Amino acid sequence: MTTRERILDILSKVNHPELGRDLVTLGMIPQVQIADDAIRVTLGLPAKNIPIKDDLIRAVREAITPVRDGLEIQIDTVEMNPQERDAFLRMANEILQQAKPSNQVDHVIAVMSGKGGVGKSSVAALLATALNRQGKVVGVLDADITGPSQPKIFGVQQTPVMGPTGIVPVATPHGIRLMSINLLLPEEDEAVVWRGPLIGHAIQQFWNDVAWGKLDFLVVDLPPGTSDASLTVMQTIPLNGIVLVTSPQDLAGMVVRKAARMAQQMRVPVLGIVENMSYVSCPKCGERIDIFGPSQAAHTAQQIGVPMLGQIPLDPEFSRRCDAGEIEDYAGESFAQIAEQIIERTPATKTTPIFPQGAARGPQAGGKK
Repeated sequence: MTTRERILDILSKVNHPELGRDLVTLGMIPQVQIADDAIRVTLGLPAKNIPIKDDLIRAVREAITPVRDGLEIQIDTVEMNPQERDAFLRMANEILQQAKPSNQVDHVIAVMSGKGGVGKSSVAALLATALNRQGKVVGVLDADITGPSQPKIFGVQQTPVMGPTGIVPVATPHGIRLMSINLLLPEEDEAVVWRGPLIGHAIQQFWNDVAWGKLDFLVVDLPPGTSDASLTVMQTIPLNGIVLVTSPQDLAGMVVRKAARMAQQMRVPVLGIVENMSYVSCPKCGERIDIFGPSQAAHTAQQIGVPMLGQIPLDPEFSRRCDAGEIEDYAGESFAQIAEQIIERTPATKTTPIFPQGAARGPQAGGKK
């Protein structure tokens, strides 16, 4: 026989998707009515039209449906009264405070370039893929808020969901955990027209509110330059080191030296320099062609006082794989040795964030008045 107690017992196993607590405990099932041929459940909501309303109705219906064939199931929704809402919100706040992400990230490596167009995001993706192939548990935090490209490179489009301990990063086909603003936009080419403080806040949320879990390495893809976003990362996220990406031209070297100086000022170790688009191999004879001129990266590394980690050639197959979202299927032999050096040079200790929880602030103005 179907009883009210049985229905409540069933619904006590249906969890709120954002709070991870069952609907009965949360006070969201104020009424259950049983008739010979029907079950009528009232679902109490803190607001009339919450975003997950349809998901809750569906979950309740699916839980009750197997009770008995032929029963009519009716789900009514009502808005909680002020007392019920206050009790629900108090419980929700307690749950969220207790359920902050308990992340354990062993190594955090930021990938940075002085200027755009040198393939910094590609190098970050290659590094994450190389670490993943070694059996490491890897995450990618796309901190390039206004120019995110990691979802496209890895071929992921799913929208992250809210789990009981925070935002759940999206998994790539080979299991890399990825978080990017592009995964939260309605269209992948939607522009993010934000000022610095909003960008900084988003980066902090990606670090503090995403349930990364246990990671061996988190690769942070920084935007080009030395602006607010890079400053936020260096001031609020404990880093093990930074990898600088440049291209053969001396112009790129000049700008990457600025990035190195920023890292040094923020006391973040620079692990070395990677030169991207260094050369192309002739497909017929194999001759190396320096299409952007002689490499300046070794000289730049010497000026900064860091090692030259290696060179990455221009490869049409690599471009095709990135465009197709298949970076994890790219062989990447030229990067394997670079990744090994990065691992060897990554210190065990992290930097101490200046503003670990609050908004990062820019450096105070100085110099001559």
